[in-house]
Amino acid sequence: MKNTVLANFAKRLAMPDLSLMPEGKLTPERLRIEVLAGLTVALALVPEAVAFAFVAGVHPLVGLYAAFMVGLVTALFGGRPGMISGATGALAVVMVALVADHGVEYLFATVVLMGILQVFAGVMQWGKFIRLVPHPVMLGFVNGLAIVIFLAQLTQFKVPGTTEVSGHGAGGGEWLTGLPLYMMLGLVALTMAIIWLMPKVSKVVPAPLAGIAVVAAIVIGFGLDVPRVGDMASIEGGLPTFHIPMVPLNLETLQIIFPYAVILAAVGLIESLLTLNLVGEMTGKRGGASQECIAQGASNVLTGFFGGMGGCAMIGQSMINVKSGARTRIAGIVAALFLLSFILFASPLIEMIPLAALVGVMFMVVIGTFAWNSLKILLKVPAMDAFVIILVTVVTVLEDLAVAVVVGVIVSALAYAWNNARRIHSRTYVTPEGSKVYQVQGPLFFGSSDGFVEMFDVASDPSLVVVDFADSRVVDQSALQAIEAVAGKYAAIGKTVQLRHLSRDCHRLLNKAGHLMIDSDDDPDYELAVDYGVRTGILGGH
Repeated sequence: MKNTVLANFAKRLAMPDLSLMPEGKLTPERLRIEVLAGLTVALALVPEAVAFAFVAGVHPLVGLYAAFMVGLVTALFGGRPGMISGATGALAVVMVALVADHGVEYLFATVVLMGILQVFAGVMQWGKFIRLVPHPVMLGFVNGLAIVIFLAQLTQFKVPGTTEVSGHGAGGGEWLTGLPLYMMLGLVALTMAIIWLMPKVSKVVPAPLAGIAVVAAIVIGFGLDVPRVGDMASIEGGLPTFHIPMVPLNLETLQIIFPYAVILAAVGLIESLLTLNLVGEMTGKRGGASQECIAQGASNVLTGFFGGMGGCAMIGQSMINVKSGARTRIAGIVAALFLLSFILFASPLIEMIPLAALVGVMFMVVIGTFAWNSLKILLKVPAMDAFVIILVTVVTVLEDLAVAVVVGVIVSALAYAWNNARRIHSRTYVTPEGSKVYQVQGPLFFGSSDGFVEMFDVASDPSLVVVDFADSRVVDQSALQAIEAVAGKYAAIGKTVQLRHLSRDCHRLLNKAGHLMIDSDDDPDYELAVDYGVRTGILGGH
């Protein structure tokens, strides 16, 4: 199976899948939609990449190069057409300590190792475990990320030059007041109004691009004094150049970068795979998790060798792309190439774009991303599901995405285990021969093992007890220990226990344990039934 994943990736590497329409036809209309969507995404990528570079403590071009290279590679070879990747805040907040303590060269080495780990995860097909993320966790993830995107835009409402960008929202600095604040709010509102109204008038130009263009024209034409992209940092630069990270190649370096690489790889894959699922729901596509892991890893390896800070999927930009009509790889490729052209040729023009226009676009992304229906269903779904939605949302905002998802999955798993643990019970009856039968109901695993042991009335039961597992399932080692505990109690007072109707996998599990006597011929009337005789105080092997 792993060879199949690698073969598919190699095939895509040799011939990228650029099919644009469901029937595989590239039409001028489809090309226009994809190019304009890519341009819109590229404009939205600039301030994000610069801001996240500040978060990580590196030069803005390090963030821009990452956005270009990660975006291009994942657009070409990723698991889902329409997804956008680049430098992200979730990764930047992990990088800041590494850069502060060891410098940017160690960051580049870490990004390379991070990419290798992600490729390994893809080859091992670990991306499929994203299926274990429950729907309430997905809702909490979407809501939390929408709030994070909203809070991140608040930094633009501060006086340029005094803002300290943070991973989750506004940092230090002076807030805009008076006329500058009113102008900023007015331009943001105008951008949002244009994005809302544009689809009702015409769909020739993506609504976000129209909003940016109109507001930028007003600001530039009237010479309005409002914060612009250039106030954050200059984006002018050259082509990224190949650069081997200047770090000692020894065990000490590995000890420094490995923990960061593992965290970055995990955070990047979790955010990318959840975004992949979200985009898949919007576009009606499925699959591609392993392919996305490999593409993300390959892009980060490349980025580390070309002076970038690494990256992963970006839910905000992906939403802009998909809602602008993009459904193919061309939009992502175009976005990356536009971003590079901004750096090389158009930096003076891009630096004139008002931040208010880009903030307005991102606010509309927030409105479209937040799962508003989750507010309605909070009182209708089980209390634990509602709790998980709120918990993941809060942890996403206060900590980061990876922690929130892990916490949500753990809480959901514990809730599931608790609910199943309460289901264990039995029905009993006495046969004409005088033996007592316990018909076990519900799964037998670590959570229900204590309840299983307590079901039996060892002292009062007859000399032969039959435990029927037709409506149960032996799951784990704790279940085996529980069975042994029950058998041991009966054996201690000279009574016999027989286990019936165990499935084949349960049979193998008990055989492997090797503690109970197994004889498949003890019960010829049942093909899948096995009797385990315990006739002495010592449990025999075989």
